[in-house]
Amino acid sequence: MRRLPIFLVLDVSESMAGDNLFRLEEGIGTIVSTLRTNPQALDTVWLSVIAFAGIAQTLVELQDLAAFRAPILPMGGGTCLGVALDHVMNEIDRQVVVPSSTRKGDWRPIVYLFTDGKPTDQVAAARARWQERYAARVDLVAVAIGRYADQATLRSLTEHVLLFDDTASGGFDVFVRWLTESVSAQSQRIGEPGSGRLTLAKADPGVLRPLTTTSGPAPGSDPDCVVLVGRCQTTGRAYLLKYDRETVPISTGAFSIDANGYRIAGCYPLTEDYFRWSDSSGAGGSANTADLMGGAACPHCGNPITVALCGCGKLMCLRGPGEAICPWCHSDLEFAPSANQSFDVERRQG
Repeated sequence: MRRLPIFLVLDVSESMAGDNLFRLEEGIGTIVSTLRTNPQALDTVWLSVIAFAGIAQTLVELQDLAAFRAPILPMGGGTCLGVALDHVMNEIDRQVVVPSSTRKGDWRPIVYLFTDGKPTDQVAAARARWQERYAARVDLVAVAIGRYADQATLRSLTEHVLLFDDTASGGFDVFVRWLTESVSAQSQRIGEPGSGRLTLAKADPGVLRPLTTTSGPAPGSDPDCVVLVGRCQTTGRAYLLKYDRETVPISTGAFSIDANGYRIAGCYPLTEDYFRWSDSSGAGGSANTADLMGGAACPHCGNPITVALCGCGKLMCLRGPGEAICPWCHSDLEFAPSANQSFDVERRQG
């Protein structure tokens, strides 16, 4: 039977740290287990998973649903959408059987692209390649997770763009159900008149709605979050601190203004694989600790201070003032009690 190739292209950048990445990973398993109960989908749907951050890599090559095993999603620095587009186009060329006069080939492929941020690389060349060689024969559905995704870039790639409100109650369950129903509906229409047109399930407007076009920022760090990376002084293992942008009203007797700051979202353990998945340019400028609100304990040893700066420019965790050894450069350090002085720290791309 002819295959219906489905490619899931997933943003696993630092801005996805926490619940979003966990729910996305869990959702893939739910989608597959539900599709297996549909005989038509079981016979036709072949699924591939591609992840991207600073690099892009295929985690699961096209597999039929019976053989598919949901992967563990990595995390890395950067949101290299141009790299991801080039990778999925290369995978389409390599894995999809093109119909010809001597063979039926696969059905029209569908790419579901999920991202929550803004590209940190240049997308123009990959976009031109997509529009010239793939847009007419591959359906692309872009899902922007949260309100900070780059709307203009997604709109320039496809007319099928949806904004997913990840803060909505039960939103991920609704989202997973919508994606499952969309894939199922497309598999059901295979071979019918007009089946070449993309079929998407009806979206709950409270969770998924059409995305409007706005201008996007130039590549660099994500302005809507601050991401820092440190190492545990006790274990040497890496961790990631994520701060989300927050507008704070400041009022005096004379005036009232809104000031932008960043509030702690969480501190998450990293594996060394994070650095392999990160953009080699790595840094996204600097952030000042005066703009960062709140803190979180080290996920490896529980030390309460996770923004302690070594002279090498790297962050580490501390229990408090006193002697310490930098887990990055192994220098002997002495930390004095802080007078709440602010300082600049290296910011990742998000």
